[in-house]
Amino acid sequence: MPSSSLNSESGVKHRPAFLADIYRSDSKIARFLLVIILHGVSYSLYRGVQDNYLAEIIHITPFERGIVEFLRETPGLCVVLILALMYRFTDSRIFKIGIAIMAGSAAGVLMTSISPFLMSKFVVVFFMVLYSAGEHIIMPVRSSISMDLAKKEKSGASLGITGSLGQLGQIAGFLIVTLIFLILAKKGLNRTDLFGYRIAFGLSVALMVASTLVVLALRETTLKAARQRFYFAKKFTKYYMIETFQGARKQVFITFAPYVLILHYGADPSVMSALYAVCAIFGMLCSPLIGRLIDKVGYKFVLVGNGVILILICILYGYAHLLFAPAIAFAVVCCNFVLDSVISLGGMAANVYVQRISSTPEEIPATLSTGISVNHIISILIALLGGWIWKVTGIEVLFAISAFLGLVQAIYSMTVKKSEENQAGVHAA
Repeated sequence: MPSSSLNSESGVKHRPAFLADIYRSDSKIARFLLVIILHGVSYSLYRGVQDNYLAEIIHITPFERGIVEFLRETPGLCVVLILALMYRFTDSRIFKIGIAIMAGSAAGVLMTSISPFLMSKFVVVFFMVLYSAGEHIIMPVRSSISMDLAKKEKSGASLGITGSLGQLGQIAGFLIVTLIFLILAKKGLNRTDLFGYRIAFGLSVALMVASTLVVLALRETTLKAARQRFYFAKKFTKYYMIETFQGARKQVFITFAPYVLILHYGADPSVMSALYAVCAIFGMLCSPLIGRLIDKVGYKFVLVGNGVILILICILYGYAHLLFAPAIAFAVVCCNFVLDSVISLGGMAANVYVQRISSTPEEIPATLSTGISVNHIISILIALLGGWIWKVTGIEVLFAISAFLGLVQAIYSMTVKKSEENQAGVHAA
């Protein structure tokens, strides 16, 4: 197995006990984890105002939001093609490129809030798509690097730690956004005033630039994925199908759940950011727990449970306003929003499943990259069809269909078998 070193601080001899239990003794991860935190803060500053910016400043309708999401998710569909162009690069170098792209596109979004000439739907969506490209480039390599640094049988715990630190950064960012808009509201500025958005976007750019500077200082790892345009192997068929279902649930949460809160319940940026902060808190606490749960009870249990819980979540999104009084319905949907974010962490189980049935380390990032593209095939369809279904029939039918997909996901996940694992393993810590 190739040895990875992602920290130039080679003289560090001590680390917290819980990290020593998870990561290999030869792995140096401080700067990698710092990048994860900085990226989390920057991303949450951007994400915390994005939906309100689109709905209330750029005036993107639910139907148009589906089209926007189709375009935004296109880089995810093409991620293996993008990575194929980088076949000479190691995973750590690709990680650096993705972070730099996100920094540049975040700066572009900031400019749209400053210049009236740039504040158009086309320009805003262009920079959103570019940001998404950077985000999707780092997705598979971030997971593969995280698992590569871990001891044998500790992959889930490693993903849990990096996920938890990312959530810690997001908590800080979302709370900053909430504070910004609460202060501005007390000063008499309304929710559609651009000043608050400019502050949030500006801070996001500054931290993403800092993240870029730190990531450029990381030492290169020798881990390098097989850069086929699409890496399909029969043994990964169930993983590809699971990613298809995961793409559907993810798209509903990212695209339409925030619009339910904003357009149906009047949630402003401070409310949305506070909700995202709560989601991040639960994510930080639950990510390592779910990672350890995967290692203890197996990825199959987590995948099946994920689908079952998704059914309840979709029903509450679509029908809470019919089942409860307005104030109670709003509280229910807010709780639902948080639960939705927590079960998304169950996606780590699919990554561990890939690692356990892989024959070589190189198969893992290559398969995860293809999985992301498969995930996005259903994502872009849900984005387009979802906006149209909302416009024609309302949110009830949209979320009823999503609940059915959750049921199918749970049933299909039951077909995953422990016997599929490669008994030799791909790592020898």
